[in-house]
Amino acid sequence: MSLYVENLVVILAAMVLLWLASIVKRDASIADIFWGSGFVLIAWITFHQADGYWFRKWLILLATSYWGARLSLHIGLRNRGKGEDPRYRAMREQHGGRFWWVSLFSVFGLQGILLWVISLPVQAALGSPHPQQPVIWDFFGMAVWLVGFSWEAVADWQLARFKSDPANRSRVMRSGLWAWSRHPNYFGESLVWWGIFLIAMADPRNLWTIVGPITILFLLLRVSGVALTEKTIAGRRPEYVDYVRTTNAFFPGPPGKSKE
Repeated sequence: MSLYVENLVVILAAMVLLWLASIVKRDASIADIFWGSGFVLIAWITFHQADGYWFRKWLILLATSYWGARLSLHIGLRNRGKGEDPRYRAMREQHGGRFWWVSLFSVFGLQGILLWVISLPVQAALGSPHPQQPVIWDFFGMAVWLVGFSWEAVADWQLARFKSDPANRSRVMRSGLWAWSRHPNYFGESLVWWGIFLIAMADPRNLWTIVGPITILFLLLRVSGVALTEKTIAGRRPEYVDYVRTTNAFFPGPPGKSKE
């Protein structure tokens, strides 16, 4: 059995265990908290089994671990005491007594497969023995990763601080990185995965793993990121309509000019 298949089996098994825990807790939101940690799990398993070049292995392991641990901690703290995410509550109401079974496939199973696909550059880079020295791809990729990680972490911190002030309950965050993009955290996350892919490209045979960053970019833009977040937010925050007109949705741009 190839390491890729082994990793898929492990991550799906972890998702089944997480699903069982969600049934006991009656909270499917734990899938979101686990998201970042799932990449860390894959990275560590692959690190100990693959025979890649040591410098690149450590580079990928540390990059993935720092990103995944920070994201899981951030989401865990953000969701603490708030109950189940409204998205899952809506699904629970829609499916009624069948939700426990439906969530196995539509929430936990799907996230497990997506997690595995997105992590393909991590797995490939950890398992590539060549080249046996640092190359420009390593440093270029790490630079892109560092920008993305910093951008995402700062954006999350700025938003958390903004929301902690009761006076901002119905207001829209429009300062800091959020003045340059309506979703700077998602933009930063996409850069993280493009950076890891570039490191994997130290071995040109890993070009096929571009499916990873393309998948996360598609999800962030069209599925669970920008599109889902903005679906109902305008109705809850009237100020958001003007925010849309003057601020880029995803890619950062100068604030204050009409974008629509």
